[in-house]
Amino acid sequence: MTASEPSAALPLVKCVVWDLDNTLWDGVLAEDGKVVLRPGAADAVRRLDALGVLQSIASKNQPDAVRAKLDELGLSDYFLFPKASWDAKSVLLRRIAEDLNIGADTLLFVDDSPFERAEVASELPVRCVDSADIDTLLAHPGLPTAAPTADAARRRVRYQEDGRRKAYEEQFAGPRNEFLRSLDMRLSIRAATADDLDRASELTVRTNQLNTTGLTFSREQLLRLMTRPENTLLVVSLRDTFGDYGTTGLVLAAEEAGELRIRLFLMSCRVMGRNVGGAVLAYLAEQADRRGLRLSADFRRTDVNRPMYMVYRLAGFGDEQHDGPVMRLFLKPDAPRTRPAFLTLVADDRVR
Repeated sequence: MTASEPSAALPLVKCVVWDLDNTLWDGVLAEDGKVVLRPGAADAVRRLDALGVLQSIASKNQPDAVRAKLDELGLSDYFLFPKASWDAKSVLLRRIAEDLNIGADTLLFVDDSPFERAEVASELPVRCVDSADIDTLLAHPGLPTAAPTADAARRRVRYQEDGRRKAYEEQFAGPRNEFLRSLDMRLSIRAATADDLDRASELTVRTNQLNTTGLTFSREQLLRLMTRPENTLLVVSLRDTFGDYGTTGLVLAAEEAGELRIRLFLMSCRVMGRNVGGAVLAYLAEQADRRGLRLSADFRRTDVNRPMYMVYRLAGFGDEQHDGPVMRLFLKPDAPRTRPAFLTLVADDRVR
């Protein structure tokens, strides 16, 4: 299986966090309510959004004043979980990462103050940029360079939908299974086409914790794998009453030597807690049973992907074998092939 080893460099930037005073705008809001945007700042915000890069704010200001000024400037919708308080900037960035459910090492912080940048860098693995460099911000090596996919262009909107889900969950009074059932979730599993490959490649680059190999694949590599007769490349998507999560999972399975072997399985962190992984594995187990094959899976341990190992174990995989860095897991014959009742499956009825 051709793939790229994980890079030793920091991962792709998923969120740009902006300071406000003398960064996004010229001047200090608390001293002059008529502050104006820095030249090029609004354009950078809109271009980052189109690339699928999330954005937030970490500012030492009054929250109400910040909200009013961003509304006036027509930019408030671009920023997720903005933080305006007198806490240390590193504290604010840590909260933003937690709210977005992403690693702090995927944040990029823009601030005019050398002190604030140094404070953040001393506490978190965050890349920091001087606001004087806004004009060249989009050329930062951590930011995506490929043309945006349809999923990327809707990323902010999907996080806003997630915010409404979380608010609904917090006020839901019943058991968790009833909450999940009330979402009316529909899980789609289908064979990938050439049109899916840009997003599929993007998933391999962006997904770290929920990736069974830690490897990344280019569009061309995925195309070659997809066209091999023994392979099936599947894309997984999810939608519910609050909206469409888009393409959130990828599976590469190969039929070989009496087995249906899962060579790659990954999921977006946005579907954690929805039991999507278990549902996908139950579907693959059904397909293997229909064809008289044993279901097996490759797992290549990284520093962060233990959650995917637990997905396999909870689905009934065991009987580990080791081949260098790759661990082989086999589905136990008596493992249940049941999907969560709160998920409606819409899937291809066969694995090619």
